[in-house]
Amino acid sequence: MITVESIQALAALADVDARLRTQEEEASKVRGEVDQLSGNVKQLEARVEKERASVAVLERTRSDYLAEIRNMNNQIEHSRDKMGRARTEREVNAATRELEELRKLIRDREDELGRVVAEMDGVKQTLTRDEGELETARGELNEKGGEITGRLATLEAELAVAREAREQAAKKVPPAVFRKYDTIRQKRGSGLAQTIDGTCLACHMSLPPQLFHRLRREPILEQCPSCYRLIYCAAAHPTGAS
Repeated sequence: MITVESIQALAALADVDARLRTQEEEASKVRGEVDQLSGNVKQLEARVEKERASVAVLERTRSDYLAEIRNMNNQIEHSRDKMGRARTEREVNAATRELEELRKLIRDREDELGRVVAEMDGVKQTLTRDEGELETARGELNEKGGEITGRLATLEAELAVAREAREQAAKKVPPAVFRKYDTIRQKRGSGLAQTIDGTCLACHMSLPPQLFHRLRREPILEQCPSCYRLIYCAAAHPTGAS
């Protein structure tokens, strides 16, 4: 049987839950700030690491091309020597073709080297920019991280107190009523509503007149036909609940 006292206990629990929900939202927001700062640093670290690896690969490719060009230049000198020692037209033609092929290979390698150098310069510019952003992000994390962590620790302590208060408030509510209330709360965000003039103060929908008259006459809990929260008449049974 629902009594005025049980309605008062439920209203007190709803007040605690409302405060607890606000505190949990604030704590979640603060955790999000920390996660955002840390995530930004990690994202920039990954980007910088990837760009440094790209620069290293391009540096090796550049060195390989330079070595190949030096080697082919040496081969050209060797081919020129062969041409100088040639005694027949056939030997001269062979040395000439060898020189032309080497020169073409060198031009191709120089073109490829130019593309590698241009790409490497672009990556280095991006790397310099991202290293600056990373340094800034790390500084912001160091500067704000301690403050945010302190705020979070305070909020966590307040949450622990609020959760204990909720446990104590829940013990004063009849078990069957608590289970129904808590099921609704988990789905709707809040499980209890008031009415004063026939309107549900949670969803702002009008109650059926017969239901409102019953709520005014008796200390009962019903469910709002619109939002399905448990509802009571605050005017008829004042509890101090909001």
